[in-house]
Amino acid sequence: MPDPIRLGCWAAFWGDTSSSVDQLLDGSELDYLIADYLSEITMALLARGRQKDPEAGFVPDAIRVLAPRLKDIKARGIKVVTNAGALNPAACARAFRQAAEEAGVELVVAAVEGDDLMPQLGSLLAAGAKDMFTGEALPEQPMTMNAYLGARPIADALAAGADVVVTGRSVDTSILLGPLMHEFGWKDTDYDLLSAGTLAGHVVECGPQCTGGNFTDWDTVPGWDDMGFPIAECYPDGTAIITKPEGTGGLVSPGTVSEQIIYEIGDPGAYVMPDVVCDWRNIALEQVGPNRVRVSGARGSQPPSTYKVTATHANGYRSMTTAMFSGIDAAAKARRVGHALVTRTERLLATAGHAPLAESSIEVIGAGDTFGPDRRQDAATEAVVKIGVRHPEREALDVFATEYAPMALVGQGMTGFFGGRPRVAPSIEVFHLLVEKATVTVTVRIHDEAHPVDVAPGAGAVTGTPALPDPEGARVPAGGVQVQLRRLAFGRSGDKGDNANIGIIARRPEFAQVIQDQVTTERVAAFFAQYLTGDVKRWELPGLHAVNFVLGGVLGGRGGTSTLRYDPQGKSFAAMLLEIPITVPAEWDTSGLLAR
Repeated sequence: MPDPIRLGCWAAFWGDTSSSVDQLLDGSELDYLIADYLSEITMALLARGRQKDPEAGFVPDAIRVLAPRLKDIKARGIKVVTNAGALNPAACARAFRQAAEEAGVELVVAAVEGDDLMPQLGSLLAAGAKDMFTGEALPEQPMTMNAYLGARPIADALAAGADVVVTGRSVDTSILLGPLMHEFGWKDTDYDLLSAGTLAGHVVECGPQCTGGNFTDWDTVPGWDDMGFPIAECYPDGTAIITKPEGTGGLVSPGTVSEQIIYEIGDPGAYVMPDVVCDWRNIALEQVGPNRVRVSGARGSQPPSTYKVTATHANGYRSMTTAMFSGIDAAAKARRVGHALVTRTERLLATAGHAPLAESSIEVIGAGDTFGPDRRQDAATEAVVKIGVRHPEREALDVFATEYAPMALVGQGMTGFFGGRPRVAPSIEVFHLLVEKATVTVTVRIHDEAHPVDVAPGAGAVTGTPALPDPEGARVPAGGVQVQLRRLAFGRSGDKGDNANIGIIARRPEFAQVIQDQVTTERVAAFFAQYLTGDVKRWELPGLHAVNFVLGGVLGGRGGTSTLRYDPQGKSFAAMLLEIPITVPAEWDTSGLLAR
């Protein structure tokens, strides 16, 4: 078997631990260090920073955490690929070059440019650009507008001799796929291989989420204090082995890997990327050693002729705050304080001549609010109230902020504030568009020299695969017993815009049909009725014995920087759904097949 290319992911978001770099370098042999710093929320926050400083807009953490190890990285021939360039890849590349100079090493640093589509704003508005999910028109004055570029520019940068490649907005998986295209000579038409590389990138892009982090069976995962960051050992045939550095905490198993595979995807048979349309319905996972899982079976087809584009737009302001309550009926008192503060704010706004609040949200954590009104427990003796409000004017929310603290003299049992007076911040919404690749010029810049990138054009729109219909009539085993879904399945959930996905993976192949029969779209819609504004669809992944649900319009806004929810990204949805009762054959319980 040929030697693999070993890629270690050192960061999964802006603010991730800096200890991961030492862990990966000291505990493993690597060819690449990769990091995915970007999310829609991160892009929105960086947009606010760039408004204050034109040289800002990138993630400085990437340079800060790598700088102490640049000599070692250079000596070992390890290359670095990251999307930390965000809104300003040129400035990020300059910062990397300066850090290398200070460390006394020579590094060729390349910046991938072309994702910034603000120069196209006029033409897009004239063409009537609309949000691809909601159909709403693109705002006339967005803060940012960036295309999700693919892996080809990264491969070209490496071929041009780059030691460090910094991109702006690119798909998360491209930081792994680009190196594989370069190392293995994969062509733009090798769709099965591109899908396989995308899959490996998808598994490791969220750091320790694939090595035991956020795992359903959390109590079986050792070493949370030093959770191992993931390493993908990738082979020319597309096969990958997911592992972690020796001596670190965490767990790499088919369960932990399958949860990450199903995280934040939609149609698993047509998962659209700029390089390839992925079909992951028949993926195979195999435990091939302690903390080593082989991933194979990805298939792919031609990508579309469009890039997905996200635009950020400041639409008024929002303010959120929390307070703790303790003692008898704490949850009921917390709820009343929340409603009283909103009512007081509304009255004072009217007196001052302001418009009413655009939106308000009150959630009492500890009282079951996230599960809906039917599950509330206002007699809970410990609770935290979250109060969120939105308004077009900052001055109006200043009223809300100043009236928060005085509620401590009104609400019996209010034991403390978190963070003092609430902060008023812009409410930044995210719009999603499609833009033809042919209109986007992508370049790789090394110092002052720009190299054009020939991006494969793709073809047409993508046709999704059929959703899995609900069964006709109830299908419940006769003489069965009821158990929680968790005993049959793993679960993981995440967000895509205002939609959320929930992946449910059978622990054993024989559980899959029972799950399909009883965990229906109708039942999921009813469970999340307190949030749901759209429909629910589901797809089957036979290879993982899994079902993936997509819940439309369930997150309460246009991304985490606009919604007032405590869980703006649906992270808790899978754990909530795993509570539902499932009827199973009685012998499954008595024979020990079910998880305890």
